[in-house]
Amino acid sequence: MEKQVYHIKSISQYHQVLGLPMPDHPHFSVVEMGMIERPDLHGHGPVSLYYDFYLIFLKSDPEGKYKYRYGQRTLNPGIKKEQRENDFETSRLFFMSPGQVLGIENNNPAAAALSGWAILIHPDYLWKTRLAKSINQYEFFHYSVHEALYLAPQEEAKLISIIKNIQEEYRSKIDKYSQDVIIAELELLFTYSERFYNRQFVTRKITNHGILEKLEELLDNYFNDPALLRKGLPTVQYISGNLNLSPNYLRSLLKSFTGLNTQEHIHKKLIEKAKEKLSTTNLSVSEIAYELGFEHPPSFSKLFKSKTRISPVEFRKTL
Repeated sequence: MEKQVYHIKSISQYHQVLGLPMPDHPHFSVVEMGMIERPDLHGHGPVSLYYDFYLIFLKSDPEGKYKYRYGQRTLNPGIKKEQRENDFETSRLFFMSPGQVLGIENNNPAAAALSGWAILIHPDYLWKTRLAKSINQYEFFHYSVHEALYLAPQEEAKLISIIKNIQEEYRSKIDKYSQDVIIAELELLFTYSERFYNRQFVTRKITNHGILEKLEELLDNYFNDPALLRKGLPTVQYISGNLNLSPNYLRSLLKSFTGLNTQEHIHKKLIEKAKEKLSTTNLSVSEIAYELGFEHPPSFSKLFKSKTRISPVEFRKTL
């Protein structure tokens, strides 16, 4: 079936394309998905939707009729059912920033339209508010779709109550306080989302410990392979790509489990390898630096000292 592609440039266009009444505000909207009169755009495609605004999507699809993807990633992460037994199938929450593409397919052509909620926020709505800068600090806006937040029933109820508060304020008569109230509710929604993501990192212990093991193996193989090291030090993008995770999700996961971000894990492994070479070989510090992927030995010495508080030469003398 030929894929339909829609570039949705404005929130008004989103409403028009999906058969909804025009929004009460040109740069902000709260949508009950069951009100959409064009369910073909959310399942009977496949379709790809490209937005110029932020999208927060709380999706209820317990039977898994719909498949979502950002780019080449799908909401089905390829993790066996028993490995995500702690997830909750009732609802999922994901976040999109402007410029991302959402692909949708329906696994059951007879399925009804989606149920759930969508919050649409154009960047212009945030102009001169505290969220204008801070919204991009919420890392879940840069996760991939298979890293969506799986909600427990009580978590879903909490978020829906906040969304309904936003909807009530959105539909009320607009006054000088309306935007401040909505911004405050959005920040509350984001705070609860961060809390629930941290819960998910814990409840997915089996899967996440497997990721940690793969990370260690990946770094070991990299630092033990001269061919790879000739390309330089491993990057965060290289590591996350090989683990099939977005850089931001991997960073959040590692911080939750170990207190270190991805770059710090790379440096930790590098220092381990450096100490090993300083202890067991007669290679000069410069030779060790080159073997570990550094183009300039002083950069290696500076990093080593920043992590150990002594220089490579001083470390070798302690032996």
